[in-house]
Amino acid sequence: MTQHQVIDNFLPEEDFKKLESTIVNSTYFPWFFQPGINEFHNENLDSDDKSWYFTHMIYNHMKVNSDYFEEFKSLLNKLNLKSLIRIKVNFYPNTEKLEIHKPHVDYPFSHKGCILYFNTCNGYTILQDGTKIETVRNRALLFDASLPHSSTSCTDKKGRFNVNINYF
Repeated sequence: MTQHQVIDNFLPEEDFKKLESTIVNSTYFPWFFQPGINEFHNENLDSDDKSWYFTHMIYNHMKVNSDYFEEFKSLLNKLNLKSLIRIKVNFYPNTEKLEIHKPHVDYPFSHKGCILYFNTCNGYTILQDGTKIETVRNRALLFDASLPHSSTSCTDKKGRFNVNINYF
């Protein structure tokens, strides 16, 4: 059985609104096209897998990759982490039919994962044991991100927005 924790209203509303306005409610936040949902499954545009999304890598490979890193300090403090692996913001655009993406692991070694959802929609995260975590604004999913899990698109909003943090 997969151990996980779901925490609603994870950040104080004021801290959450700052992140939300920076990421979801801004026309200036830079998004980068990814030709596949799971980078290990689809790295080229000619693949039969037609899934795609946008990301923004805030932190990766032991370095800050974005001018927006400081915006995530309250979230990082809340996690009480010892060492940061990655911060990646995800935007899954609306699809006509709900798409369940291929299962993946974030990294092949034991570590913690936190997904903070920025908007409420009919998309969700599926854990290895089949548990579905609904996408709810300011909800955090804390879990072992080295175990297989899947994301989905959404059909009822313009997109599904979240941030995925990997850490020790």
